[in-house]
Amino acid sequence: LPFFLHLPGTSEEVAPPVQQCFVVPKKEINVVSDMAKWKRSQAYADYMGFILTLNEGVRGKKLTCEYKVSEPIEKLVALLNTLDRWIDETPPVDQPSRFGNKAFRTWYAKLDQEAEKLVSAVIPKHLADAAPEVAVYLKESVGNSTRIDYGTGHEAAFAAFLCCLCKIGVLRVDDQMAIVFKVFNRYLEVMRKLQKTYRMEPAGSQGVWGLDDFQFLPFIWGSSQLIDHPSLEPRHFVDEKVVNENHKDFMFLECILFITEMKTGPFAEHSNQLWNISAVPSWSKVNQGLIRMYKAECLEKFPVIQHFKFGSLLPIQPVTS
Repeated sequence: LPFFLHLPGTSEEVAPPVQQCFVVPKKEINVVSDMAKWKRSQAYADYMGFILTLNEGVRGKKLTCEYKVSEPIEKLVALLNTLDRWIDETPPVDQPSRFGNKAFRTWYAKLDQEAEKLVSAVIPKHLADAAPEVAVYLKESVGNSTRIDYGTGHEAAFAAFLCCLCKIGVLRVDDQMAIVFKVFNRYLEVMRKLQKTYRMEPAGSQGVWGLDDFQFLPFIWGSSQLIDHPSLEPRHFVDEKVVNENHKDFMFLECILFITEMKTGPFAEHSNQLWNISAVPSWSKVNQGLIRMYKAECLEKFPVIQHFKFGSLLPIQPVTS
């Protein structure tokens, strides 16, 4: 587990590099041919490793189950609660166009200004130098203030933010379930509220051919939660009753509930890809298929990855290990 530096109480305990030189992350993928650099990078290996480690960590577990909640996890939830409160303090403005409410820019300006301070509250004093680097991923994770849009690239920035916190040892190996169930789940709630409140445009959406207008990771981790479930099969997630009765336990079903709240008409028409997935026989097959699809449709697409930023924690340099 390369990004979980500390394995407390084991012989593998590693201190973080003492003289880590943190840098403000920047864009490195400027033309389509740069995509090869990304796929060979340490950043890609660590990011994907992080996603897959968490995928295993939540396998077969309900959102409502018992798990350890450390102090950094509590602090991250508090950070997200602050972002949520700012939405309440920044109501949408009256404007002629229906989508992309300009009040989002006001909300975003506040985050832009406060991000480093928010991150500093989560990390210990001796790692204070990491705040400017880590804060970039937080700012990138909430959508674009020019276009007032949000999509899987922004979601990836939030996963990268959490990955960086693991790499500097703020989050640890035994935080895995809380990372997904407490922090990422709270992030999703805040993003859904942003999407609704400011009528954000889907970024780089493939319309009816995409999985979802806004998110991807909760479908991966959510399908892992359902692996080997005694009664819920993939065919059940298109059943409204099943979704209503089980969505508080499973991230995947929360996503389905949100889609059906936001979209009208037959499910097979507005969410064709998900409708097709409901025909897959097992959750483990769904999970494997979604991981392949995530790589192909998100991580290997230039329009998504051109915005990704690279620093000392997620470096563009080729994989060393």
